[in-house]
Amino acid sequence: MGHCWSTVCVCCNNCHRGNEESVHQENYRKEFASRNVHLLTTMEKWNEKISEASRDGKIAIVNFSALWCAPCKTTAQAFCELADKYSSVIFLTVDVDELAELSTSWEIKATPTFFFLKDGRQVDKLVGGNMAELQRKTAAIVNLESRSRN
Repeated sequence: MGHCWSTVCVCCNNCHRGNEESVHQENYRKEFASRNVHLLTTMEKWNEKISEASRDGKIAIVNFSALWCAPCKTTAQAFCELADKYSSVIFLTVDVDELAELSTSWEIKATPTFFFLKDGRQVDKLVGGNMAELQRKTAAIVNLESRSRN
């Protein structure tokens, strides 16, 4: 038996009733994901994508965000654009409410928080929705990585 609830989804302002979590997830996916941005909603997917990045020698940029967070919504489009521009990087979005334990383990205190990972380890971090800084840090880490390969 499912839960009975009614809520308004902040990403689309639609009212959902009952077990329509899949509609909510689809709206989240539209808001925070693209072809090269992977929305992670389980620890299995987290482990899979981090392992994939490490195995393939790729940088992973992780966006810890929330649907209710206005700056997260503002930065989502630019994050997707960066993902399209830098196809050699794995872009991940983690819903802090869906993966609360993971968010706690990464000490997320504000959203959005972006982590830049290499071999599963943090090489940089950005807290907040400063898009110019996100673009600068992304370009810098991609350039550094491409120089180290040559």
